[in-house]
Amino acid sequence: MSFAASRVFKACRAVLAPAKSAAAASKTTATKTTAASPKPKTKAKTTSTTPGSPRGILMPKPVSPVLGDFLGGVPESSRADAVKKIWAHIKLHNLQNPTNKKEIICDAKLKVLFDGREKVGFLDIGKLLSAHFPKAS
Repeated sequence: MSFAASRVFKACRAVLAPAKSAAAASKTTATKTTAASPKPKTKAKTTSTTPGSPRGILMPKPVSPVLGDFLGGVPESSRADAVKKIWAHIKLHNLQNPTNKKEIICDAKLKVLFDGREKVGFLDIGKLLSAHFPKAS
């Protein structure tokens, strides 16, 4: 084994070590299995949601009245759905800056959502939407 390989694979020396003989390997595994007792498996935390129900950004949560009005008067929505509808509005009204596609030129509806800003970067949409999804206390 070269010096470079041992330096790169320092954490994996057991993998790079020469193979032991079959008798020595069976002796060490026999002592390891008897000495180490198996740990009892613990169940993961169960949530109130059932398997298959939406989680994370797909889970519907209460939204602010402003965002609810923009989305069509709904009291709750998922973050993903809200972003999809905002992008649909942007595409429908051609609000992307033609010279810089990363920039959104806000119309009256988007100004209400985005704190009165004239222009918003497309990466800022998620950050600005956080204010419209209040934390449950």
